[in-house]
Amino acid sequence: MSQSQTRTMMTQGMAADRMRQSIIGTTLAVAIIAAWLTLHIMAIFFFPWPLTGWHLWAAPAIVLALCWLYVALFIVSHDCMHGTVAPSWPWINPWIGRLCLLLYAGFSFSKMRTAHQLHHQHAGSRDDPDFDHHEPHSFWPWYLKFFAEYYGAQEFFLMFVATGCYMATGAPYQNLLLFWGLPSLISSLQLFIFGTYLPHAPGKQAFADRHRARSNDYPWIVSLLTCLHFGYHHEHHSTPGVPWWRLPKLREARASKRAAAIPAE
Repeated sequence: MSQSQTRTMMTQGMAADRMRQSIIGTTLAVAIIAAWLTLHIMAIFFFPWPLTGWHLWAAPAIVLALCWLYVALFIVSHDCMHGTVAPSWPWINPWIGRLCLLLYAGFSFSKMRTAHQLHHQHAGSRDDPDFDHHEPHSFWPWYLKFFAEYYGAQEFFLMFVATGCYMATGAPYQNLLLFWGLPSLISSLQLFIFGTYLPHAPGKQAFADRHRARSNDYPWIVSLLTCLHFGYHHEHHSTPGVPWWRLPKLREARASKRAAAIPAE
């Protein structure tokens, strides 16, 4: 086989892999958005008060499910910033990202994408918008800085208008607080803990490289439930072109490669 034929086959293989990633990524994104919208609307408009009987047990489960779906919306929007949801259809990524961030809290996709690019370029440094270089070991000051970095006047105004529209259409304020405000707030903590604080907080051991990021060792299901595998953070920083659902395989492949490189005793 000639070199040109080999290159052609490699190019075709890469194109096929990008197409597969685009189909899977777009399908997962649509499924997450649809699941959030369905549960959100049902909980806001149709969950009855007072909380008695099975409703008393269903409410916490719905809050937890919505919290996870909020995290999923954000992670999908994050992958859209890297163009990894649909690499074969690059025009789709910004639109999916905008929709996810609008549903999450009215965030600006372009603003967050610019900030995230700075985060990758200057991870864990003074120029990293996600890092608190003043108090890198203090959880709550860092979280408040993280929250204030992205939640501003525009987001507050959009949420204020959305709240008015909900109440004008008959949504009970209890449902708005329990099934909209609470999951959104908890998910911001969840994203901060597993996607920012634990991966980037300085520890006793120095970071492995310039990415200043570490990964957790959670099992697959725990990794999925905590932050859609975004806790495999060093893998993400070193290979940002890999989408969230491929990070476990990337981590496993690298672990196998390291194990193979260790000489047998």
